Amino acid sequence: MKEKVLKISIPKGSLQEEISSFFERAGLKLSFGSKRDYRPSVGDPEIYLKLLRPQEIPNYLIGENQFDLGISGRDWIKETNANVEILLDLEIGAVSIVLCVPKNWDNITSLDDILLKFSAENKTLRISTEYLTLSMNYLKNNGTYQKLYGKKAPLVITPWKYWGDNKEVKIFLSFGATEAKPPEEVDVIIDNTSTGSTLEANNLKIIGIIDTSTAVLIANKNALKNEWKREKIMDILVLLKGVIEASKKLHIFMNVKKENLNKILEELPALKRPTVSKLAGEVDWFAINTIIKKKEFLSLIPLLRKYAQGLVVHEPRQILPLEGIR
Repeated sequence: MKEKVLKISIPKGSLQEEISSFFERAGLKLSFGSKRDYRPSVGDPEIYLKLLRPQEIPNYLIGENQFDLGISGRDWIKETNANVEILLDLEIGAVSIVLCVPKNWDNITSLDDILLKFSAENKTLRISTEYLTLSMNYLKNNGTYQKLYGKKAPLVITPWKYWGDNKEVKIFLSFGATEAKPPEEVDVIIDNTSTGSTLEANNLKIIGIIDTSTAVLIANKNALKNEWKREKIMDILVLLKGVIEASKKLHIFMNVKKENLNKILEELPALKRPTVSKLAGEVDWFAINTIIKKKEFLSLIPLLRKYAQGLVVHEPRQILPLEGIR
């Protein structure tokens, strides 16, 4: 590997297609040698890319000789307690971390209900999740749990290690397909969901939202101390931020008669000010070129319909916020 190379890890799995599309809009199209390729290229010899599971990425951005930049969910940064720098919320891959129980538990509507039910029936509560840290904190911070078990930590069970001293509440590490485990292997689950359809298909219902998460761009703090890497990271940051900015904006062009020009300019929004120029060979016609927020477009239709001619609406691929990144 060349000396001046920025190492980036992006998520494999449910986020992969969305991230690939995002990168392509940023001008960083991922090219794979095969379907099993974990090391796509982006046409930049100074960038090395590798696909990893999003759960693993935060911890691979800590220390020297690790990845310099990565994309993972906020949930996995919290779960791993990774000491990384969050540079940008990509505003994609939104999920909720939820507490779910079987649909036929009609009288159960909260974690408190679950804890009281299992305690009263003298049963061990079994929970399956990929989120061991989050789940343990969620339980220990619950008032009913504290009344029943004091400061005892739930017993966490993984293939290689057990910890915690409350055998009445057990948390089992899940390696996937968490929604399939109730009611045989466990009683309830803590999992992430975007639409809830998989939970619904497995006869589960959500009774609590523990947290929410989106995909974020994160940096190795050591990489940010290296001048070359920091500048390269800023280049990538501005490209990705440009995609987000563009997704919220519209680029509009229109022709306007001189008599209507000020009527439009008085109400027309813009990032700064619209660009106005005379049409070639025309004394009484002007062209207006501006960027507006998507959410403002529909409210502008009556104004534009009344005073403008030849309106063109374009969705930009990127709007690079150069001033904000310097």
